[in-house]
Amino acid sequence: MAPTVVLYETIPPDLLALLEQNCDLTFVESLQSVYQADLQTLLANAEGMIGVKDKIGPEILDLAPKLKVISTISVGYDKFDVADLSKRNIMLMHTPDVLTETTADTIFMLILCSARRAVELNDMIRQSQWHDDIGAEYFGTDVHGKKLGILGMGRIGSAVAKRAYGGFNMEILYYSRSVNERAQKDFQAQRFSLNHVLAESDFVCVTLPLSEQTRKLIGPKELALMKPGAFLINGGRGPIIDERALIEALQKGIIKGAGLDVYEQEPLSGDSPLVDMANVITLPHVGSATHETRYAMAECAVKNLLAALTERTSVNCVNPEVIDRVSSY
Repeated sequence: MAPTVVLYETIPPDLLALLEQNCDLTFVESLQSVYQADLQTLLANAEGMIGVKDKIGPEILDLAPKLKVISTISVGYDKFDVADLSKRNIMLMHTPDVLTETTADTIFMLILCSARRAVELNDMIRQSQWHDDIGAEYFGTDVHGKKLGILGMGRIGSAVAKRAYGGFNMEILYYSRSVNERAQKDFQAQRFSLNHVLAESDFVCVTLPLSEQTRKLIGPKELALMKPGAFLINGGRGPIIDERALIEALQKGIIKGAGLDVYEQEPLSGDSPLVDMANVITLPHVGSATHETRYAMAECAVKNLLAALTERTSVNCVNPEVIDRVSSY
């Protein structure tokens, strides 16, 4: 008998067909759009769930007593209480590899555009304000040969380091819970304390996951350690940076600029001071937003779900300890 699965995200037609061939599938655009009584009926027999936008908390899980697997179409899983899922013997699957290179591209774009003031100068032309040779007041900052500090030398951090070291001859410093021997060998990366990385780097890139340990890791004291000419780039998670402290640091010239793809609250409000700052580049959380990568993420999530339901695979499983406790499906 095919497992009962709830899909709460629009996915490509061929992947939808794959799920329909292997599951008793129900699709809703969002769990939040379903009335409570209908939601209880929807989830009563669900063995699997797949999606990305909705936060899945205990109020949802309590309605799904037969749930065995959740497959999120993302690498991050801060929308889930992993400990609670493990307690309920629910496997959580994610997509850690497929978005690495695309997200690293986005982060390096933020580095280059911030340093060379690309958006600001583009706006100058669009507003018909380019009347003469560009003066020193519009000069940018070199990227090649500078020091790049990476907070979190995981997959994405390593991919950024590869671009910086191989393409721009940058010196790589990093802060991480553990040593990344490959990055140290391949990119001559050096591991230091957080304070040292902040103080010595010309560009600081955040690629850390969000946790209680990293929430507001970068606050007023940390920003004050950075060079006045340094740039802060966030391609990890918004709440890792104290946004109010960042705004103040930018306004006071404590740091030179910032390139941001993520924020404490998303979508970013149009009245945020960040929106009107010439020394800030703001993107709407598009680190992995290419046609190729978003398809690959959805494909990976579908395959993760099907594999977890049939094989109890630990590949791409956030909490593989659940597998050891569950003898069979």
